Amino acid sequence: MTRRWNVLLPPTIDPVGPESLADVADCTSRADYADEDELLADVDRYDAIVTRTQPVTAELIAAADRLKVIAKHGTGVDNVDIDAATDRGVVVANTPGENTNSVAEHAVTLLLAAKRNVVRADRATREGDWRREDFRGRDLSGRTLGLFGAGNAGRRVATLLSGFGVSCVAFDPYVDPADLPENVSLVDDPIDLFERADDVSVHAPLTDETYHAVGAEEVGALPADAVLVNTARGGVVDEDALVAALREGTIAGAGVDVYETEPPEPDDPLLECESAVFTQHNAGVSVDALENMSRAAAGIVRTVHEGGVPETTLNPDALE
Repeated sequence: MTRRWNVLLPPTIDPVGPESLADVADCTSRADYADEDELLADVDRYDAIVTRTQPVTAELIAAADRLKVIAKHGTGVDNVDIDAATDRGVVVANTPGENTNSVAEHAVTLLLAAKRNVVRADRATREGDWRREDFRGRDLSGRTLGLFGAGNAGRRVATLLSGFGVSCVAFDPYVDPADLPENVSLVDDPIDLFERADDVSVHAPLTDETYHAVGAEEVGALPADAVLVNTARGGVVDEDALVAALREGTIAGAGVDVYETEPPEPDDPLLECESAVFTQHNAGVSVDALENMSRAAAGIVRTVHEGGVPETTLNPDALE
């Protein structure tokens, strides 16, 4: 019989996942450690790590002698040193698709809120400042949305917006055209996307290839009434370029859920842009999505505990 495992959990996680492992593992929260040094001194007892946004560094992996698997509670793995894990024979797997609908609905919410001046009108109404003409928005119907990234969330956005009469163009060199909804067509070059789109929603992971991929040239190619939405990762969009466009009025607005520095500093110039709508990196963390991701991450741990290979393994070389 396989021995019981010790599993390190993120500071906050829906209990459904850890509870499902009760028969095979003992779980400890990362919040139980005073700091990273205390965790490093104790991490060698863990067989599995479930992580959300907390970094899983090369140093942490090197100190975890019993570690077999890192389960990402979510899709993006820019906080996990996959190379270090692979070198140590540690499987890294994520939970794509479990928060797809949550991210997509949030992206559409930000797009609509920015286009219809919802936040500014709400604030003015609460202050007794009644000026309807200042908050006229624009319809989505008949417009073209650019999808910078057409993975699970991007495709779901396209499906949701088909009901608004929105067509989509997408740039994603890794997507199979056969997987795209009927209202989406692919372009071969990022700048073509921005030149053809009326609005853009960003759904690309943060990698060396995508860092600041949406910069001044791309934002500058959008029409003056465009809204740029980012629910992916802050570093994909060059925030300086976005701030400049919002200040100069070369685009109409933005919906921002993710930032290059999180949380952003109080004096971050982006937060001074009145035409932008902001949330707190919570596009993918609806109550439903958190339960789904917790359960899926626990499933990854159980699969490895039972000697299997998770379907979402990102570093199959680790198995060699």
